[in-house]
Amino acid sequence: MNTSSKVHNKNSESSISPRLAKNIRRNVKERVIEFILMLAALSAVATTFAIVTILVVESLGFFKTVSIIDFFTDTQWTPLFEDAHYGIMPLVAGTLTTSFIALSVAIPVGTIGAIYLSEFASHKTREIVKPILELLVGVPTVVFGYFALFFVTPMLQHIFPELPGFNMLGPGIVMGVMIVPYISSVAEDAMRAVPMSMREGSYAMGATRFQTAIRVVTPAAVSGIVAAYILGISRAVGETMVVAVAAGQQPNLTFNPMESAATITAYIVQVALGDLPHGSIGYQSIFAAGLVLMVMTLGFNILGHMVRKKYRENY
Repeated sequence: MNTSSKVHNKNSESSISPRLAKNIRRNVKERVIEFILMLAALSAVATTFAIVTILVVESLGFFKTVSIIDFFTDTQWTPLFEDAHYGIMPLVAGTLTTSFIALSVAIPVGTIGAIYLSEFASHKTREIVKPILELLVGVPTVVFGYFALFFVTPMLQHIFPELPGFNMLGPGIVMGVMIVPYISSVAEDAMRAVPMSMREGSYAMGATRFQTAIRVVTPAAVSGIVAAYILGISRAVGETMVVAVAAGQQPNLTFNPMESAATITAYIVQVALGDLPHGSIGYQSIFAAGLVLMVMTLGFNILGHMVRKKYRENY
């Protein structure tokens, strides 16, 4: 009896051991994968932290020489001139003006395109139109810049003869066209994620297809639509080559889109390609400008998050 029990226990151990070994190997693999994924997530956080640290450290060196009050109140930005002025407001004005023009084009066009693709377009039409829209994302921005300079601006000059060759209107419109695929694609995905039962309930109440799209689907997808707008705003504020090529690089405190101006990103490109020595006040000014740009983008993202949270609670 004892002998048979020992043999039985031995067979049981031999039959269980490979299964336990397989489970151990699987757990080890899962732990390794989790560790790799954690490193990937932490790398993004570490990169963001490093960027913020560099901007803050270099900006502190800049503000040891330049008063922060003059930085935000002076109406001239001439850090590379002999009579240097360090007022960031002309660059902020140029950035906000071009971004506003771009968003005035991209938000309505992108939203209408998203509603059409999600609610009205046939499957075949969607499969043709959406890839064409997304092709615009792959076009280099410098190409858009020269398109604004040599095509859009001359076309606008037929309507506004007094429009100078370098202005904020032309590149703002082209930036809007460039941002449309971002807004349209993200917003359309959000709308298509709305449950079909909500549409069917609306149809059952007698609503038309258009009324359902505007009054049911769009409010239900507003969280994703606002996320698309945030992406578009960040893209517009951070755009570099279009404004550097077509808006001019002369800082000008104006919100008139018919005039030329410089943006924060255009100035950073201008100085970064120059021969300023590292550590000079002119070189440090690009970090101060970059810090302002980061704060602006962060502010827009926080505002968008608040709006999205509010609508999410309401719906």
